[in-house]
Amino acid sequence: MPFLFFLIHFWYIARVNKSILPFMNFSRLLFILLLIASNLNTLAQSTAPVKLTPQQKQDSLYLAEHYQFRQAMIPMRDGVKLYTEMFVPKDAGKPKKYPFLMTRTPYNATHLHNRLYTNASFAQLAREGFILVEQDVRGRWHSEGKFSHERPLVNNPDKKKQKQPDESTDTYDAIDWLVKNVKNNNGRVGIHGVSYPGFYSTAAAISNHPALKAVSPQAPVTDWFIGDDVHHKGAFFWMDFFDFLPRFDQHTPDKPATRTFGVTQSKNQDNYDYFLHTIKTPKLANTGFFKDSIPFWNDILAHPDYDEYWKSRNPLSHARNLKPAILTVGGWFDAEDLYGALKTYEQIEKQNPKTNNKLVMGPWCHGCWWQEAKSLGDVAFGSATGAFYLDSLFLPFINYHLKEQGSATKLAEATVFETGTNQWRKFNTWPPAAKEQVLYLLPEGKLGNTASTVTNSFDEYVSDPAHPVPYQSRTHRQRTTDYMLDDQRFAAARPDVVSFVSEPLTTDVTLAGPVLADLIASISTTDVDFVVKIIDVYPEDTSDAVAAEGSKAVMSGYQQLVRAEILRGRYRNSFEKPEAFIPNQPTPVRFTVPDLMHTFKPGHRMMVQIQSSWFPLSDRNPQQFINIYQAKPEDYIKSTVRLYHDAQHPSKLVVKVLEK
Repeated sequence: MPFLFFLIHFWYIARVNKSILPFMNFSRLLFILLLIASNLNTLAQSTAPVKLTPQQKQDSLYLAEHYQFRQAMIPMRDGVKLYTEMFVPKDAGKPKKYPFLMTRTPYNATHLHNRLYTNASFAQLAREGFILVEQDVRGRWHSEGKFSHERPLVNNPDKKKQKQPDESTDTYDAIDWLVKNVKNNNGRVGIHGVSYPGFYSTAAAISNHPALKAVSPQAPVTDWFIGDDVHHKGAFFWMDFFDFLPRFDQHTPDKPATRTFGVTQSKNQDNYDYFLHTIKTPKLANTGFFKDSIPFWNDILAHPDYDEYWKSRNPLSHARNLKPAILTVGGWFDAEDLYGALKTYEQIEKQNPKTNNKLVMGPWCHGCWWQEAKSLGDVAFGSATGAFYLDSLFLPFINYHLKEQGSATKLAEATVFETGTNQWRKFNTWPPAAKEQVLYLLPEGKLGNTASTVTNSFDEYVSDPAHPVPYQSRTHRQRTTDYMLDDQRFAAARPDVVSFVSEPLTTDVTLAGPVLADLIASISTTDVDFVVKIIDVYPEDTSDAVAAEGSKAVMSGYQQLVRAEILRGRYRNSFEKPEAFIPNQPTPVRFTVPDLMHTFKPGHRMMVQIQSSWFPLSDRNPQQFINIYQAKPEDYIKSTVRLYHDAQHPSKLVVKVLEK
């Protein structure tokens, strides 16, 4: 069994690496071995049996032969100590010294072992030669102190002298200790991390420690109200957090999560039915399952609008005068933090004109750049895009700034993958210079570049919270990684989804950058959600052979989702000050749909779909101007939505078209 291999292997490390002994007594070593066994055994029970490949076994032996394992409790300025694990190259010394490559995480630093042994990309980092460091952030797992979700940063640019600790000062203190206490380092530190560790990477850059030379926030958690994880433009993305928080907010750091509140024990594998008829509302999720015992769920319910609670947790307002080089990484099909990657690059670029700031966007789901990433769902990308990322983008960036190897000029300002044509593109700016074009929603379900000249024209549908539009057609319990490019034919067939489609294209049309949804709508109630989807409709003669390997999709007429976003209608003018709709009055509804880089090829058609629910990805809107987080099941009512497309009320999308 894999965990036995780990036990034996780590015992071997302990025997041959005498340098471990000052850091780890026998009981501590035994604890870590058992913890690793527990983690792997849990994985084996919850998924298919884990087997190490020959390459993974080679990576394991390489690590044992070339690295020594160390651990430390690193003191912070207020006396709190943070648990830290390190793999240090055995040949570190004169003349060979190594830089640090570090991740700060709320997800258990001890898992560094697992990744190094079972993930080819991380094993490649080990072969490149770094002092690999992982640290539990304050209040998590084996670190001391009190944890706070997206702990607000203190408004003090001098993190060296700042007395009150935050995530930037904790990073500063950790780096300072590492450089001074780990022998034979070259005095250079890089920090990277995906998702929540991406947030800690942004905070690290703000520390401006002189030894910190390179930072890579990857899919960084950034703004939990506008676009990352918890909310999208005010709409609560509750499905993920309903499953995530019981595991995350556990009180048993040395064991798998035990406080599941019945969430993981559910036998109902249909998430649409489960959330509609069992969970029902955010409030009932709390009273029926969590019993007020998950503080962050309570905080979400207590802060329905974009108030200081949410604003203070966005680190980007502090990201000024940054000294390290920055490489922000994101995925076009990242279901969690697409917004965070784009916004982090944008704000750092705006606020730090002298900082070496780069962007990479690939055809990836959340963190999938660390995998082979040849495809996602039914869509093939034509190559191993993860290998390209590691070999041609991340390693050149890290090696240049931490080892002074290679050239800094090889990386473009923005390296992005163009979906539709499956090619990498390089730009001097992001978004690139492009021509603005308007896509008008027209009568009879048409989409075109010329506004309608008719009067009193609209499409009408009934948004019924008892029958919300599903976000995906398949039956499954947990959210999939591929819904962001999935076939939308299931939605087009519903009476509560309106579709507008262009004529077949005669030439390539490449959209690059954000999209402005500029709608004019009326509703019969006082609130409603708006979902805008941009879709690539494949020709009817498309062969199934273009699909990803293993896909059974019918690609003739396939409606590939390219980009989508939701707006909680009450926030159409302000996220801070929600406004009710006046029933049946035509009202402008404008919001930005996140960036894309996609080419619609000749023969394909462009489609726009509009709907008012996206369930259970987002919670339902009661469609009344009430506090949604206090809503009862009987508060959810139908709303008749009219989407106008006449000369007086032209609904449209404003896009950026990249000229050849």
